[in-house]
Amino acid sequence: MQKMLLATLLIAVLFLSGCTTQTGKVYHVGILSGLDALSGIADSFKAKMTELGYIEGKNIVYDIQKTNFEPDKEQQILKKFVDDKVDLIFTFPTEPAVAAKAATQGTGIPVVFSFATIEDNNLVDSVRQPGGNITGVREPGPDIFVKRLEILHELAPQAKRVYITYNPNAPPVPPALDVLRKAAPLMNVTLVENPVATVEEIETDLQARNKSADIGMDAILMMGEPLSVSPPALEAMTKFATEHKIPIGGVGSYTIRGSIVFSYEIVLDDMGKLAAPLTDKILKGTPAGTIPVVTPEAKLLINYKLAKELNLTVSEGLLARADEIIR
Repeated sequence: MQKMLLATLLIAVLFLSGCTTQTGKVYHVGILSGLDALSGIADSFKAKMTELGYIEGKNIVYDIQKTNFEPDKEQQILKKFVDDKVDLIFTFPTEPAVAAKAATQGTGIPVVFSFATIEDNNLVDSVRQPGGNITGVREPGPDIFVKRLEILHELAPQAKRVYITYNPNAPPVPPALDVLRKAAPLMNVTLVENPVATVEEIETDLQARNKSADIGMDAILMMGEPLSVSPPALEAMTKFATEHKIPIGGVGSYTIRGSIVFSYEIVLDDMGKLAAPLTDKILKGTPAGTIPVVTPEAKLLINYKLAKELNLTVSEGLLARADEIIR
């Protein structure tokens, strides 16, 4: 009887032990970073995955690929991920996310996106039910563009002509323009729009304004789409703003924080950290399309030092709302 009880107990222990240990599977995750300025998202994603028990080289392997606003190269990388039959693709921002959804149709490979807009594209069915093989962490959407304009207007109410430059074909742009064009007149602001296809066109436009008696703008609002936040574009715009002593802001806290008067944007680390639990759920068997899309909160940075140099009035209310202040 004792032997039978011991045997039964041993079997039970082994059974319970088997239920709580790893199966020995090594997951393969393809990571596509589609913009240099956002590449840190991959690092915070991996760090959070480690916290969740995924140890690189032990039970998970990452294939990290980087592009910089290069659609053709993105397609090649995604095809390789599919051919390699990775267990999941993690990608950002909007353009490679849309491409990843298309590339994985019918493959069963789930996609987790980050820093992507979901307006005016077919990325998801809805926030609560993204559908198909995809879910992720979204950029807040068009409202964040209006909020940036409101902050700029509060800092510089005398700036009636606000310059914006953008690639009209970038997914975040059309819905952003729609809300900005409606909001600007309510603030007595005129948008000075410069649609472009290359950084060189931005540089050419600013050079022409430099030679004019009237530069045609009182402030610059950076749109936050891939072309306008590329390093050469940011350099050209911040240099122009500095030379003409006009405020510039919107985005850039990760790359040019000392040159902008404010930024209102998502913390990049949050974009990676919030994507990791979604990935964990998928790898444990939850269908990606049933996991609600996550919407992080934007953070406000005020460069108080630069604002004072430009003789801007920074209200106590705005300072109280700031998550970070440069003094």
